[in-house]
Amino acid sequence: MRWPRCANGALSSDSGGGIAPSAGQPPATGTFAALHYPGYRRLLLGTTLANAGQWLQQVTISWLAYDITGSGATLGIVNLARAAATVGFAPASGLAVDRVPPRRLIIIVNTWLALVSAALGLVILLTGTEVAYLVAFAFLSGLGAAVDQPLRQAAVFMLVPRSVAPNAVALMQTGWGVMRSVGPAIGGLLIWWAGPGGNFLLQAGLYLLILANGLTIAFPVRPRSGMGAPFLDNLTGGVRYLRHDGRARAFLFMGWVLPLLIIPVFTALPPIYAKEVYHGGPLTLGLLLSSVGVGAIFGGFVAASLERVDRRGLVQLGALFCLSLSLIAFAAVRTLARAMPLLALAGFFELLYLTSNQTLLQMSIPDSVRGRVTSIVSLNAGLSPLGALYAGLASDFVGPAWTTIALCTVAAAISLLVFLFSTSVRDYRLSEVLREVA
Repeated sequence: MRWPRCANGALSSDSGGGIAPSAGQPPATGTFAALHYPGYRRLLLGTTLANAGQWLQQVTISWLAYDITGSGATLGIVNLARAAATVGFAPASGLAVDRVPPRRLIIIVNTWLALVSAALGLVILLTGTEVAYLVAFAFLSGLGAAVDQPLRQAAVFMLVPRSVAPNAVALMQTGWGVMRSVGPAIGGLLIWWAGPGGNFLLQAGLYLLILANGLTIAFPVRPRSGMGAPFLDNLTGGVRYLRHDGRARAFLFMGWVLPLLIIPVFTALPPIYAKEVYHGGPLTLGLLLSSVGVGAIFGGFVAASLERVDRRGLVQLGALFCLSLSLIAFAAVRTLARAMPLLALAGFFELLYLTSNQTLLQMSIPDSVRGRVTSIVSLNAGLSPLGALYAGLASDFVGPAWTTIALCTVAAAISLLVFLFSTSVRDYRLSEVLREVA
């Protein structure tokens, strides 16, 4: 298969993918440039609400699983069920994003998530909570997330000009950082106020609200690529593209650093730090997690303000290196007062790294296979349970501090090695890519 190219031989998207605020006006600029586009504003609102729903689900399911079993292994099984659905359904979900009109997908996905949330809420209210119900719900909701995540990332490039896309991606990640900070607290409050069953019924209502918001987005008409090609060729289009394009492949592999080496420090180890290092309880754990979220919010806004920064490859590598050093310093302190600022700093660099990585990757993908490649990128979520597993096991033997230091030392080494040996990442200039697709 031949990928579409410009006259200069560079890979090109199939369409401009942007909707200007009004005809004849140049693309908007500034930290909030993407908000000038009505469709994107609605997409950002819906995505932020969807992130809130995911955090509500995660907090509620985790609390229920541990409350009724007292087993950390049960938590792992529930998370693994969701990851298995995301990984297993990824090829089909990516093809759906490329072939099915986005509004129709929004209707299907959010109706599905509303139904499974309402069903679990009613089952809990009528019969009580069973682990089997939670595992089934995690798997079924994971199927919806497998479509929703690549759909929302691909939709960004349908609703703003490509020159504004880096800002749009950064603002989307900032919304994720906000929900990461406040979502767990909201989830805990809803469990206390409405109970587990009522919580899931409220989540069902939230998905209906997201559905209503999505119906107000005016998506541009786009050609559905590969309609005459064999189904298997369409299904594997994302893999074949990544085999063809070394730059996109490099950014994909760089994205694996977070779930394998960094996110385990943020997810699996904080309860151990809270209890064993800082001798606290749930409040201490909440302070640790909230510190990361606060730093992530600031990191997102800084990422959205990098309009004049051309060397985005260096930004990505520098953010990863500083993130690793921040977490190594966090592992070395023994007081909560010192730990919280370091975690906030780590959250800042994590969001800056994540936003840079996703921007560089998405800018390297032609629109014809964006959904299929993005669905492969979303498999990163399936790597997180693996990272949490070996981080937890290592912590049992050497403690959380040395586990953190080991993982983050590897991450820092990767950033240095990529800087030294990968010119496609180190020398990446956003202006050159924008010229390629002009």
